[in-house]
Amino acid sequence: MSIIPFDITCYNHLHSRFQNVFNEELINEICYNGQLKVFNTDEIIINIGDKMEYFPLIVSGTLKILTEDSDGKELLLYYLEMGDTCAVTLNLATHGSKSKIRAIAEDQCELLFLPIVKVDDWMVKYKEWRHFIMETYNYRLNEMLDAIDTLAFHNMEERLMKYLRDKAMVTGSVEIQGTHFQIANDMHSSRVVISRMLAKLEKDGLLTHSRNKIILHKL
Repeated sequence: MSIIPFDITCYNHLHSRFQNVFNEELINEICYNGQLKVFNTDEIIINIGDKMEYFPLIVSGTLKILTEDSDGKELLLYYLEMGDTCAVTLNLATHGSKSKIRAIAEDQCELLFLPIVKVDDWMVKYKEWRHFIMETYNYRLNEMLDAIDTLAFHNMEERLMKYLRDKAMVTGSVEIQGTHFQIANDMHSSRVVISRMLAKLEKDGLLTHSRNKIILHKL
């Protein structure tokens, strides 16, 4: 992780993404009060058990959000992209609670860490910020319900295809980098099961795979 000072690049990122959502005054406040940090691929940004003191806003890149069971096995919940935030962290930070999720950089990404006191002030001061937070809560809730539905009602083959399609959507590429072990870890499964499922999906003509790369034939 590295910290870089605020400059016009940060403003341009936010203005481009939020110019139709936030007014100029709010964008300026976000830039002025936020601390911009750069994270490398696979770097942990928020870990389970961390005390939440800041509210993260993604300026560029992609994050994956995971939870884990009592045995330490991870389960992927959803991805976050540029302009997104994890609304769960706002509730945790407001109440001084510890994180129950782990956020990992899927690729190199930039995040603005915003002071909670300012985030609370903006909820009252700016109607568009309040709407942004509420819409984020709703969207993430639906994603978590979708994850539960997938676990409860879909077989492993369907879950794997959904995982690969979701990853292709957030990366913007049908070529997916990652080992079978990494995929198994995200899906709370085993490498052997994932390798077997990938071999079957390749036989069915849905993808082509090697040790560290998967190419989807269609989304």
